[in-house]
Amino acid sequence: MAYVLQVDFKMDGPFGDEMAEEFSDLAKSINEEEGFMWKIWTENQETNDVGGIYIFKTKETAEKYLDMHSKRLARLGIEDVNAKIFSINSKLTEITKGPII
Repeated sequence: MAYVLQVDFKMDGPFGDEMAEEFSDLAKSINEEEGFMWKIWTENQETNDVGGIYIFKTKETAEKYLDMHSKRLARLGIEDVNAKIFSINSKLTEITKGPII
């Protein structure tokens, strides 16, 4: 069963194409994380909210990544991180064309 990790926090930027350029190495490194399947990057420049929706193969790998990511963000001065882990209802997700079955 796959698991969703939902993360968001405040950041002053960059956003859009600048964010894509500045964080492309980070994005590539996430591909190497144990149990990682995919991520959607989220941003709202009007409210300075950024984050992502991640899919991991197991709850344990999602928790391990969250622990590492939270520590990385803390080193950057970001300590107010909202995060939740959810299991995926595969049957309903399949009906609504979700890419995880």
